Amino acid sequence: MRDMTMVIGANLANGAGNLTLTPLTPEQELATRVRLSQALQMSLDPAEVLNSFYKHIQTAVSVSGVLFKSATQYADVKIGRECMHHCDYRLTTDEGYLGEIIFSRSKRFAENELITLEFLLSSLIYPLRNALRYQSAMRLALLDPLTMLGNRAALDTALRRELQLAERHQSDLSLLMIDADFFKRINDDYGHHRGDLMLCAIAKGIESVCRGSDIIFRYGGEEFVVVLGKTNLEGAKIIAERIRQHIEQTHINHNGKLIGTTVSIGIATRHPRKKEHINDLFDRADAALYQAKGNGRNCVVSSDDLVVER
Repeated sequence: MRDMTMVIGANLANGAGNLTLTPLTPEQELATRVRLSQALQMSLDPAEVLNSFYKHIQTAVSVSGVLFKSATQYADVKIGRECMHHCDYRLTTDEGYLGEIIFSRSKRFAENELITLEFLLSSLIYPLRNALRYQSAMRLALLDPLTMLGNRAALDTALRRELQLAERHQSDLSLLMIDADFFKRINDDYGHHRGDLMLCAIAKGIESVCRGSDIIFRYGGEEFVVVLGKTNLEGAKIIAERIRQHIEQTHINHNGKLIGTTVSIGIATRHPRKKEHINDLFDRADAALYQAKGNGRNCVVSSDDLVVER
């Protein structure tokens, strides 16, 4: 593996190259790099930055496929097709490791092509770093810093999307509003640190019960929301009851003493053949939650179970 610091390191699984090539002149390389640098500044989406890089380098080095494996939580980016011969580069700035980029094609890379690739990669590394930083900042802006669940801004976006999909495909959609019972007592009796630990335990408990397709948010304070796509009322009741039972059995330790809590849950399900606003779902789920509190807490109530007098 080659190492270049600001920079890049390379690993060849390529073999010796014997292609007949016409190397770029220094002027052509410089012109390519200028055009490339300008193009890479046009987006803060890592996938778009990599796509632009892939397209612009073709005039200098023919490449069939590019794979970027990020060192962060950003998903891998695959462009083109993977071929037998490849060269791998570790992208590292003075601030840390960004990830690995792999170029591949059916013919072996020649040494002068690798030199050109490394020359052009120096134009990619900082635009890519900036794009990854931006995506990370955007992701963190949509997370609750305590529980690392989605926050209210993320909930609004996700619920609008899920409601539109449900209406378009006439599929089921349910919403759970979950509130910890008598949570103020934990803060008052054991301190806010223990209260925070309990909130994290509740969040993990909800995650452990929910399916991979369910989307979980901390709505604020001790309140959580779960969006259940393609889930009817009966399915939502089953999941809500599992959450209630799991939290009832969840405890944290305080000086050898186990502290527990319970939750009340309100359910609202999208009305079929009726266009709804997200506020309609929220209002009905909130009314059901209020009724659950009135029923003595530690229970599940659906908005369809409520009797509304007109």
